[in-house]
Amino acid sequence: MTTLKIGIIGCGGIAKGKHLPALAKQRHKAEMTAFCDIELDRAELAAKEYGTEEAKVYTDYKELLKDPSIDVVHVLTPNSTHAVITVAALEAGKHVMCEKPMAMNTAEAQQMLDAAKRTGKKLTIGYQNRFRSDSRALYAACEQGDLGEVYFAKAHAIRRRGVPTWGVFMDIEKQGGGPLIDIGTHALDLALWTMDNYKPKLVVGSAFHKLKDKMDGNMFGPWNPEEFKVEDSAFGFIKMENGATITLEASWALNMINAKEAQVTLCGTEGGAEMFGDAWDNKGTVTFNHTRYGQLVETSTSVGGGIAFYEGESLNAGELEAKQWIDSILEDREPLVKPEQALIVTQILEAIYKSSETGNAITL
Repeated sequence: MTTLKIGIIGCGGIAKGKHLPALAKQRHKAEMTAFCDIELDRAELAAKEYGTEEAKVYTDYKELLKDPSIDVVHVLTPNSTHAVITVAALEAGKHVMCEKPMAMNTAEAQQMLDAAKRTGKKLTIGYQNRFRSDSRALYAACEQGDLGEVYFAKAHAIRRRGVPTWGVFMDIEKQGGGPLIDIGTHALDLALWTMDNYKPKLVVGSAFHKLKDKMDGNMFGPWNPEEFKVEDSAFGFIKMENGATITLEASWALNMINAKEAQVTLCGTEGGAEMFGDAWDNKGTVTFNHTRYGQLVETSTSVGGGIAFYEGESLNAGELEAKQWIDSILEDREPLVKPEQALIVTQILEAIYKSSETGNAITL
């Protein structure tokens, strides 16, 4: 069996928290042979823990891309660099996994998609929440038509006080926004994917900067209000071409008790569904509602259902994402998260920001 050689660009939090340990479980199919970060010590530490004995270390991603032995690149850098690095990697003949969101705006996302089509290399985006057991159950129900025509959805990405106080999360220039582009992107991806509807028509949105100086109770500790340059919450109303409607709610800080993150509520002609529980810890469930025997009925999934895409070992969502991605390259098939889908997510997020800035509805 061919063993893929992977280069990691960006060795910060998302690399250490998701990609590196997930790829380590695919060592029989892929090995990490190159690591790049603008901070040399981070790249060296990652190489020591996860790389091969001959793994190379770089501070300039362009030097890493010159290595002809590297088959795959993971782009795990701030949002502002996703497009330029991804396009360069594709042009260098590498398959690319880029962390979410796809890009800062639609134009950049289109550049990435065009490069993938031009080079014939695979491109996917890091929406690992599709691989959760509750997400797969909901998708299967929608695919089988159990909900009928889904015409209304809520995409939830609400934290009561969960402002990330590390890295560049509060830097508008490097991230492009706050909770909307950070965690709202996951919820919107789940909504569009389960509905199988990627044709937005009209977007209205509002972004708020109201609680940047209210740090009490933040799960990640205090921050410097002067550095808080992004919104603390944002909300969008999305009307699709077929009339279906999605509301998107995203916050790092909001005075709301019932927090829900990377979860959706779907309402269809034959039934509805809502996600509950701790989705991040793979303890999420789905409650389906419908009618039976002339009565209103609810049925719920249980935590810890079956394992998709893999047998013999339980993998979390990030690990399942890595396995499916590696297999899609080795078996030459489409990855689960297609760049065309991720581009629509970026397009809608950009429209919400534009609507908030202008006070107008944005027609797509």
